[in-house]
Amino acid sequence: MFSVIGWIFRSPDLRRKIGFSLIIVALFRLGSFIPAPFVDFKNVQMCLANQSTVGGLYDLVNLFSGGALLQLSIFALGIMPYITASIIVQLLRVVIPRFETLHQEGQSGQTQLTQYTRYLTIALGVLQSTTLITVARSGALFPSGSSASCSQLITNDSWAALLLMVVTMTAGTGLIMWMGELITERGIGNGMSLLIFTSIAARFPDSLGSIAGAKGWNTFTIVILIGLVVVVAVVFVEQSQRRIPVQYAKRVVGRRTYGGSNTYIPIKVNMAGVVPVIFASSLLYLPALIAQFNQPSSGQAPQAWVQWVQNNLTQGDHPLYMLLYFLLIVGFTYFYVSITFNPDEVSENMKKYGGFIPGIRAGRPTAEYLGFVLTRITLPGAFYLGLIALIPLIAFAWVGADQNFPFGGASILIIVGVGLETVKQIDAQLQQRHYEGLLR
Repeated sequence: MFSVIGWIFRSPDLRRKIGFSLIIVALFRLGSFIPAPFVDFKNVQMCLANQSTVGGLYDLVNLFSGGALLQLSIFALGIMPYITASIIVQLLRVVIPRFETLHQEGQSGQTQLTQYTRYLTIALGVLQSTTLITVARSGALFPSGSSASCSQLITNDSWAALLLMVVTMTAGTGLIMWMGELITERGIGNGMSLLIFTSIAARFPDSLGSIAGAKGWNTFTIVILIGLVVVVAVVFVEQSQRRIPVQYAKRVVGRRTYGGSNTYIPIKVNMAGVVPVIFASSLLYLPALIAQFNQPSSGQAPQAWVQWVQNNLTQGDHPLYMLLYFLLIVGFTYFYVSITFNPDEVSENMKKYGGFIPGIRAGRPTAEYLGFVLTRITLPGAFYLGLIALIPLIAFAWVGADQNFPFGGASILIIVGVGLETVKQIDAQLQQRHYEGLLR
């Protein structure tokens, strides 16, 4: 194992790629601590120190930004606008025929879709930065902050200053997107995912330290042991797949024989990845967002529906919140898998190239069989996602950790998934040079 790691640093090309990726990651983390213009850095740090838990409205964005959101830094929005834009462009393939046509055109079509994703990322960056600055001006960014300084985070309220803040944060989003593409082209690859990995991993020490300080080392040890079990379970499920055998008939063209090979269609247990968790979290944030903008003036009681939302749909430790969260994840898993995997399209491609599943007729029967398998295998995958997503909420109620508890939810799924993918890419490059990789 150590000799294999030594090959990584003895290979000039691989050493250069890893070094370049580490430099980009370091610059990305540095930008997370540089405050945006006209932000009172001392007040922000004071409010962060007095903030026991983050409001549910900002958990997800703060998680993907590595804590930069609540610091109002130049990278406050993190990679979240790009993730949202990518999901929107992928979903628009269902309703916009042009996008589906581009998707089927191969590399040239994918390049055009990537360009649309970039434009949409900048537009979402403008929208999200404007919302963040508005929330910060209103004093609602730190809802549990008792100090008056939590409502005085911005030193200049003029329109020119606010416009400069919006431009800076949007430019930060564009710069992060460019950094991710640089890692993909000149580094070890998978740049956007690696930046997300870095943002989430950077919060691990703070989350574990808060548990050790609040509950003691006994609880900390139990949490670490449970975390190791969760990581092993996630690795096992993420690597699990149902392999449907496919045979290709032999074809003789001139003097050459094509086909006659055996392969398989891999259907993963978790084909949806972390997207259903993001969908469910975003949808559950909407009632809290609407209730927040319908707060009464001082001295008046809130409306009944606002009070109900605040009591039931803003805290992750409430049973109703957990139930709705779980059900939404299961529903979104089926929805997203049905969009990303089209049995009819797979069946048509197999039929075009002379492929068939043994015992299943080509055409419509093959599509029905693939749909049957996909429906059955998605059920345990949906339940798995729901249970993993509930771990931070259970930890929030049990040990008093914040809802960005590291061993569960979107964080552990991304950490494990990106870690496995990065190791596979390094392993593939090692095998090209030494015929032996990290994985044996």
